[in-house]
Amino acid sequence: MSLRQKSVVMSSTMPLIIALVLQQLLMLMAPSAVVGETTMAGCPGNCGGVGIPYPFGIGDGCFRRGFEIICKNDAPFLAGSGNKLIPISDLSIDSSEARVTLPIGWQCFNSSDEVDSYDESMVDFKRDGMYRISHTRNHLVVLGCNTLAYVGSQRRAGVVNDYDHASYTGCLCYCNDSSSAVSSDCDGVGCCQVDIPPDISDNMVSFDSYPHERNLNYSPCDYAFLVEKTNYTFSTADLRMDKSRTMPVTLDWAIRDNLTCSQARKTAAQVGGYACVSDNSDCHDSTNGPGYVCKCNKGYEGNPYIHNGCIDIDECQLPNTCYGRCRNKPGSFECWCPKGHSSADPFKERCTPNFPLPAQIVIGVLGGLFIIAILVFIALLRREKRKTKEFFEKNGGPILEKVNNIKLFKKKDLKPILKNANVIGKGGFGEVYKGHIGNNNQLVAVKKPINVNLAKKDQFANEVIIQSRVIHKNIVKLIGCCLEVDIPILVYEFVSKGSLEDVLHGSNRLPLNLDKRLQIAAESAEGLAYMHSKTSTTILHGDVKPANILLNDDLLPKISDFGISRLLAMDNDHTMSVIGDMSYMDPVYFQTGLLTDKSDVYSFGVVLLELITRKKASHSDKNSLLRNFLDAYTSGKTVTEFVDEEIAAANDHELLVNLAGMIAQCLNLEVDQRPEMTDIAERLHYMAKRARSN
Repeated sequence: MSLRQKSVVMSSTMPLIIALVLQQLLMLMAPSAVVGETTMAGCPGNCGGVGIPYPFGIGDGCFRRGFEIICKNDAPFLAGSGNKLIPISDLSIDSSEARVTLPIGWQCFNSSDEVDSYDESMVDFKRDGMYRISHTRNHLVVLGCNTLAYVGSQRRAGVVNDYDHASYTGCLCYCNDSSSAVSSDCDGVGCCQVDIPPDISDNMVSFDSYPHERNLNYSPCDYAFLVEKTNYTFSTADLRMDKSRTMPVTLDWAIRDNLTCSQARKTAAQVGGYACVSDNSDCHDSTNGPGYVCKCNKGYEGNPYIHNGCIDIDECQLPNTCYGRCRNKPGSFECWCPKGHSSADPFKERCTPNFPLPAQIVIGVLGGLFIIAILVFIALLRREKRKTKEFFEKNGGPILEKVNNIKLFKKKDLKPILKNANVIGKGGFGEVYKGHIGNNNQLVAVKKPINVNLAKKDQFANEVIIQSRVIHKNIVKLIGCCLEVDIPILVYEFVSKGSLEDVLHGSNRLPLNLDKRLQIAAESAEGLAYMHSKTSTTILHGDVKPANILLNDDLLPKISDFGISRLLAMDNDHTMSVIGDMSYMDPVYFQTGLLTDKSDVYSFGVVLLELITRKKASHSDKNSLLRNFLDAYTSGKTVTEFVDEEIAAANDHELLVNLAGMIAQCLNLEVDQRPEMTDIAERLHYMAKRARSN
């Protein structure tokens, strides 16, 4: 037995002076540390950029028992059961936490609905080890369709059955079909999450198997894992998660040699005993599992696990600590106002000079004026808020805020977009701006009308609701609107290539063969046909023209400016009773004021005529384009005389003749003789297919 060990077991009657000398000798024998440092002298301070503070350490003599860190390939690891290496990204003395990455657990099913492969991916930190899974920082996440998984806390001594843990927690997630789960939602459909109990020392999850035969094509596996609450968001793609994926997990660590602080303090004279060795430090019982942690006392900071590790904080150097004169003291500080100054609380408020009465009067007057200015500002602000609220209610806000699939933007949301530099279009309707909005930085087109038809403004909310339900690849999607202004502002998806008018006649003019023109026409007709006959409420456009057919980068057309635009638009080519562009307007609609689906068919016929001639229809010249075409068609002239020379040489002359015939049918003044838009779409798709095959 060594001299030190003999000293420990000596009689309690040993003279006090000998005990003190022995304690100093033990301190000299222990590894020393530099004052203010966090590691033992001569020991590595980090690995791969991760700080390694004592009681952690790398190499013999550098760590307390149970806190060894393995530095391999310039990366730090903890050693789990079976010498499994666990990557570390952070070690904290202040919070007594370690941040690691742990594997996920999974099981997968075969076509016979049996589990044919699984991996519990267990990482065991040992019941007598220093680490526990933090129950405050982490939770259990379960992914799958028809999936139940759970974890358990410490095992019950002497119990050997399916329920041998002190406590369990888990959850069940289910899917009706492949579209049930929604990304970012983890509420039981495809994904569920639940808090975990304390005193968990391993990463093992358990599954109960349920039938999966109808889920195999979109959810062939069950997954479960522990993860930091702030570091995982569910994605539907995770129903086919990479089985080698790992998750960030926070561990609580503690000195677990003794159960409580009071028991640990009794070992202060033993080598490797009481861990809180720094002056100005104290012991705190662990909140997760047995044991204790050490903290520097208030007014000190550093490492309480090494001698002289807790050093005094100079509070006078910290911001917002004292607003007067400051003097640092061990563990605290003094704060006071200098002579001639005062403060209600110099720790929180600045010291101000003690002014004479005239100065106080001047300051009082100025303060009064300042208060008046603030009151005026508040009054103006309330007036603006009241006005905003009135606009919101007048524009149907109370109705629209109950609609789930339309977003109501505030003025401040659109303010960064509504700048002159972002204008991409102007007209009688108003101005169109391009910009990004929302947390996902979505690219949108914002339409700010300049006039409004007051007689129909009460229909705005209903039009918004109808449009919000229109989901079609050939119709521009209405994302939302702003109602906090006199005239509602509309927010649409952004369509990159501009309008068909730009492509045919404007600055974005592009070469177009017959195949591409017919494809644009067919897809446009598909969108109008959907509005006419495939929605719960028949939707009439009323202003079909090339400017209202937008194209994306692939020249896929999208119909825009229907419904709401008819309520808000009032440009120079519109009458007070009939809304629409006179160059494309159905004469029957103009005479009667009765808008029908055949009115849109007539306007689409004019669009088709522009598409094959690349000439612009114009009301100002009494629409000579329409007149000349109808005269040529009825007189039996050759089709190539009026089509664009770019497609005049098309091999299929019969196809052009059929197309001209369909245009003539659309322009028929006998409304009943015009075809349905569904028929037009079908015929155009056939023509486009025929053109591609030539």
